[in-house]
Amino acid sequence: MTTVLLSTADALHARVRTGRRAVVMTMGALHEGHATLIRTARQLAGGDGEVVVTVFVNPLQFGAGEDLDRYPRTLDADLKIAEQAGADVVFAPSVDEVYPGGEPQVRISAGPMGERLEGSTRPGHFDGMLTVVAKLLHLTGPDVALFGQKDAQQLALIRRMVRDLNFGLEIVGVPTVREADGLALSSRNRYLSAGERRTALALSQALFAGSDRHAAQEALCARAREVPATHARADALSAIGESRAAADTHAVAKAAPGGPAAVRAAARLVLDDAARLSPPLVLDYLALVDPSDFTEIQDGHTGDAVLAVAARVGATRLIDNIPLTFGAAS
Repeated sequence: MTTVLLSTADALHARVRTGRRAVVMTMGALHEGHATLIRTARQLAGGDGEVVVTVFVNPLQFGAGEDLDRYPRTLDADLKIAEQAGADVVFAPSVDEVYPGGEPQVRISAGPMGERLEGSTRPGHFDGMLTVVAKLLHLTGPDVALFGQKDAQQLALIRRMVRDLNFGLEIVGVPTVREADGLALSSRNRYLSAGERRTALALSQALFAGSDRHAAQEALCARAREVPATHARADALSAIGESRAAADTHAVAKAAPGGPAAVRAAARLVLDDAARLSPPLVLDYLALVDPSDFTEIQDGHTGDAVLAVAARVGATRLIDNIPLTFGAAS
């Protein structure tokens, strides 16, 4: 397959479409995480469909002092990765092509969800992100668009925009791709020195610690529900080697499934240790939120949740998250 490089919407619109068009939006500096998105798009588009990868570094979503100027621009390498992963087209418009009259006066507002977590740290970021996503959706006209779950808040806002504003396409989230040591793939990882990268591993380690604590508590609650809360149940638990605390059926039965506070605490321990490393990890936030609106979940929550973290290591800011489900064993 030969991937075509296009830079104007007119050239893209001139292509003959015979099947589904699947779009993967990127800011370039492609890596295996992007390649996974493109391969998934290829599967969804099918043999008679078309995969379009957009490469556009959007100035609207970079705030003052952020890394717009030093954000990596590697179009030749991006084209090769896109081609190997199965893209038909790389659409790499200029700023003038996307914003022909300069920065748009009318923009999409991310609303309250866009002011939380990443939005609190980066004011206006999500307004800029949604504005360019909306424009690129109009310019590319996809049937389905794919985004990585690593940017969980971004994905949630895009889904909300598409639903609230009746865009009429399918949004697909693709699981985070990680290095062998657990670090989430990111274009910004290339900024890290060897020492900074070792410290950065604390982000994923904290998430895994929270996830492990959650899984253990869910399993304990599942066992608690298997036998009625009686002395016979306590005897049964003791007989298979459970601790006295675990055999306290009343405490287990009354415990909140999954224990959000305990999940946060397990993750926080890892992050606190990383803050004492050299170089240190400087935490922006650790949050356990409802993915529908990114508000913090409380004890008693059932259903999906996202454990999210953002931190700086040296001059590089990194984010990561992991999905959890509370009350799955009920």
